[in-house]
Amino acid sequence: MHIADITMFYAPASGGVRTYLDAKHRRLSVKPGIRHSLLIPGSHLSEQDGVYKVPAPALPFGKGYRFPLRLAPWRNVLQDLQPDLIEVGDPYLTAWAALDARRQLDVPVIGFYHSDLPLLVSNRMGNWVTTNVEAYVSKLYGNFDRVLAPSQVMADKLTGLGVRNVFVQPLGVDLQTFNPGARDHDLRAELGIAEDTRLLIFAGRGSKEKNLPVLLNCMQRLGPRYHLLLVGSSMPAQVPDNVTVVDEFCPATQVARLLASADALLHAGDQETFGLVILEAMASGIPVVAVAAGAFKEIITDQCGLLCAPNNPLAMANAVRELFSRGNISLGQQARQHVERHYAWDAVVNSLLGHYHAVLGEPWPLTANG
Repeated sequence: MHIADITMFYAPASGGVRTYLDAKHRRLSVKPGIRHSLLIPGSHLSEQDGVYKVPAPALPFGKGYRFPLRLAPWRNVLQDLQPDLIEVGDPYLTAWAALDARRQLDVPVIGFYHSDLPLLVSNRMGNWVTTNVEAYVSKLYGNFDRVLAPSQVMADKLTGLGVRNVFVQPLGVDLQTFNPGARDHDLRAELGIAEDTRLLIFAGRGSKEKNLPVLLNCMQRLGPRYHLLLVGSSMPAQVPDNVTVVDEFCPATQVARLLASADALLHAGDQETFGLVILEAMASGIPVVAVAAGAFKEIITDQCGLLCAPNNPLAMANAVRELFSRGNISLGQQARQHVERHYAWDAVVNSLLGHYHAVLGEPWPLTANG
């Protein structure tokens, strides 16, 4: 079986989609009888270890992202590769290139709905465009042979737009990179805080959707016994005294060290389609305090952390205090066990193979959403 993934969501500092594709590529590449090709944007046409870079112009101020403008180069690479199946990882030109290639290759195409496009566009341009974007999503994803969504909340949005053949396919976490053994007992000294200070962390992009002002307000309410470490690009410059900022993209091993060295993860984002950093924190052996919104209600159980009301710094501060009163260490241990059971990448890739066999005409015990 030859599987080809195609996406523009792949850059040096990109997030969940690249993590998913890299994990998948590593595991599929060593499975007997399977070939995996990955098509991503680049400055010029090249190939290395099954990763094909297709020319696309760089986005100004896009932090390494490139935006394909010509359909033909992507379609031509797919036609040359002759895959048995294509998976699309974004809703832009590469998706239409895959559908165009399908007409010549007569192979199934799967669409993975990683991001909530109508919500993203409305956040930046206002609600006046929502209806048109929803119509676009309905038309595009209605063309795929099967649609995968990382959470039930996303699957429900797609079916609400009239898209059929939608299946929930959660993502996974690298249990080797993110593990309690990555803990650095010197981190508190490095941050200049006392050993008994309760260290909280958020890792990710500092984009509007992450609701970082809620975290900062929460920290003001918690006071000096608690300290928050903000890790990632585009972080705020003005923060309370009990907040430290690492305003840069950090590699996975560095994030793993910081997560394992903290006492809990804080996340105020209320529009998450999945939330990989939640899994990474739990795999690192720390519990989570997050908002009861988006996909978090599906991922975070009572044994792994606490959920609180969205956009409510007081509710988040109270949840943090309750978390420590319940025992953050035992919750962190349970969180690690939870991701080991449900979110190992090997299990995720095996589930993906089930989807692939199904669209290729081989029966598989999966049930469509709704």
